[in-house]
Amino acid sequence: MRSPNTILDTTPPVQSAPARRGVTGSGDPSAPLRAVGVTHAYGDRRILDDVSLTVAPGARLGLIGENGAGKSTLLRILAAAEQPDEGRVTGPPSVGLLWQEVTVDGSAQLSDLVDAAIAPLRELERELESAARGLGTSAAADERYASALERSEQLDLWTLDARRDELLDGLGVGALELDRRVDTVSGGQRSRVALAALLLSRPDALLLDEPTNHLDDAAVGFLASQLRAWRGPLVFASHDRAFLDDVATDLLDIDPALHGTTRYGGGYSDYLAAKAAERVRWEQRFAEESDEVERLADAVVTVAPAINHARAIRDKNKMSYGLKGNRVQQQISRRVRAAHSRLDELEASRVDAPPPLLSFTGIPRGSQVLDDDEPLIRLHDARVDGRLRVDELKIAPDARLLITGPNGAGKSTLLSVLAGDLPVRGAVRRRRGLRIGLLRQDVRWPDGSRTPRTLWEERLGAERAERHPLVDLGLIAARDLDRPVGRLSIGQQRRMALALVIAKPPHVFLLDEPTNHLSLGLATELEDALGGYPGAVVIASHDRWLRRRWHGAELALTGGEVRGAAAA
Repeated sequence: MRSPNTILDTTPPVQSAPARRGVTGSGDPSAPLRAVGVTHAYGDRRILDDVSLTVAPGARLGLIGENGAGKSTLLRILAAAEQPDEGRVTGPPSVGLLWQEVTVDGSAQLSDLVDAAIAPLRELERELESAARGLGTSAAADERYASALERSEQLDLWTLDARRDELLDGLGVGALELDRRVDTVSGGQRSRVALAALLLSRPDALLLDEPTNHLDDAAVGFLASQLRAWRGPLVFASHDRAFLDDVATDLLDIDPALHGTTRYGGGYSDYLAAKAAERVRWEQRFAEESDEVERLADAVVTVAPAINHARAIRDKNKMSYGLKGNRVQQQISRRVRAAHSRLDELEASRVDAPPPLLSFTGIPRGSQVLDDDEPLIRLHDARVDGRLRVDELKIAPDARLLITGPNGAGKSTLLSVLAGDLPVRGAVRRRRGLRIGLLRQDVRWPDGSRTPRTLWEERLGAERAERHPLVDLGLIAARDLDRPVGRLSIGQQRRMALALVIAKPPHVFLLDEPTNHLSLGLATELEDALGGYPGAVVIASHDRWLRRRWHGAELALTGGEVRGAAAA
């Protein structure tokens, strides 16, 4: 097993475990990467259950699923960095893995990362030179040279230095001196250098865990172009929906709740279309089965009286009445038994109702703050020393405003000023009775020992909370209702904070990187719900998928300044 601290690994996979476990290299660089029946658990928690997949050369498989679904585990197993409990992985001779978190000796130089990655190529270079010296001495020597030459051409050996510079520049770290110690650069810079080194090494199969985490738009675009041209099998896990759309030829949805995986052809847009079609079929089946259950239940109750030969006996009918009555009773009995049987069968197999889609309702209008076109919030010559300067900004009752800008530009600061959470110099006017809600990047709970159930009941009141259970939102699982919020994962805490906003939607909804720590499906559902939000929406986001599809006003912050007048 390889060290979990390895940044990237292109060592040929080796069968080092009993049959049905580990990775077997085929010796063929053009072989597909294949997993059969992979199952893996940590303690009593099963992460992967009978997962099988095949990724042919040139195919680019994106892994999607909730945090903790097993995407990183599957990548490690495909790279032989971890052994499955059951199952088998086969692949080409070399497999390269980029770990999500780069951990390396801080005293090493950045050049060490690059040199380690291309060491096999340097070895091939020496092999080619050695083989060339033996040309013409024997058939075996000629074959040796031909083999080394073919492999060198496949790996573009002669463009190695030029490709190194291209990759470092394209990923935004070309200006870094490679003789710098690793501990003198940021984690994002380390990740970019490690990614460049892995791409430079040209493994036969490529595995990437959240490769866009530390990349800006230009670097993401460059990486996407590199991966679309990749000739070997590619498997990558990503929460970046735009990247999935740009790169993936297929998506594998890992869903522990369904104890398996589902593969979808195409990118993220195709996935959304497929999921929408699935929901339509689900809704249709649920409606049809509900109608049938109602019809059968009604038949059980009413069929006997409806068919019963119970009219008054006439003189001429006395002879036949007993015979007909018996036949009617038998007919009733058969039909009632059939209805009962079908009803029991249907109740046992019918699908559950589709979960309701995320929506926002219930904004109070008693204060009349939404009944005219006057701004709900107005900033004039507002300043937070050293962080933000706003000449003029107006938020209308139906505002849709997207705030963009690099890290440190002041996006979160501006949201906090709008929410009234930061002291500010200058004029800030808010309409009387205005209710403002802020979904922060980092959720803070005054009392981390409170449970989701308690917080929900306090927010809605006991009676309304009983009518509208928290679990119906699909944000918090039933098993987590009574866990202290302080012990929930970051993603679970963020979903709980969102649930509390949904319970009583504000007139002005401020969201700081709203898609962070949410599943892809929930992030998309939230964006769709915000489109019909009955109030003002202000979002700060780096999310390229969200930005591509934004139809409202945009405010780009540079150095924490909003010059001139801005309105939304």
